[in-house]
Amino acid sequence: MLQIANAENVRAEAQFLRESPFAIRGLTVSYDQKPAVFSVDATFQPGKMTAIVGPNGAGKSTLIKAALGIIKPLSGQVTIMGRPVAAEMHRIAYVPQRASVDWDFPVRVIDVVLMGLFRKTGLLGRLSGADRKHAMSCLNRVGMTDFASRQIGQLSGGQQQRVFLARALAQDADLYLLDEPFAGVDAATEKAIIAVLKSLRAEGRTVVAVHHDLSTVPDYFDNVLLLNVRKIAEGPVETAFTDANLSATYGGRLATARIDPAAVAG
Repeated sequence: MLQIANAENVRAEAQFLRESPFAIRGLTVSYDQKPAVFSVDATFQPGKMTAIVGPNGAGKSTLIKAALGIIKPLSGQVTIMGRPVAAEMHRIAYVPQRASVDWDFPVRVIDVVLMGLFRKTGLLGRLSGADRKHAMSCLNRVGMTDFASRQIGQLSGGQQQRVFLARALAQDADLYLLDEPFAGVDAATEKAIIAVLKSLRAEGRTVVAVHHDLSTVPDYFDNVLLLNVRKIAEGPVETAFTDANLSATYGGRLATARIDPAAVAG
């Protein structure tokens, strides 16, 4: 009987992974022999918006980077619809932290967005008129068409973030991973970004964002993953985003986190 139950559990888990656009199992990352992320399991639902929240140094950005292979994990498995992430990268669009980008690189806004098409065309591929029209439509979605010929370094922080979101839109992905998309942006940009992300959800895309402002989680997201090196809780905002889970995640920093989003960045 135990063997039958175990076999059924294995089959159920395999089916669960096949249906998830993004699943992480046993992911561990270490810096200088100190775990930054330890044995994290997470399963993200299709067509939903999920926030990854936790205190500074909790491993939120590390989790995303390790899942994408940007940094090498010690262990763990990451799948996209049940397949290894390396085989499904064409289905993923990633928006990194703005602070990690070299904004002095001399490139125009439209060229940044066109970079989102390189998986389709190749680095040396010829871009068509349709490709450029698509890139302009992506800029239009984020309210940046008037800046298409501007050098990226001449833009404000909020404008730069919109352009990187437009580049992600150009990829026409199934899964959007964003690392603190609202950090350091003005209120108008935050409103524009969340409107675009909700439109992606309405199209059936899956959105996962590292997020630092606890006060907006219930308004912006469907699900939440609370992380502090280990997974503390995961699930719908209504059931997982509780005072008990937040206290377990932030400890004595919870009161500060509610007042000052900077206290939970990173």
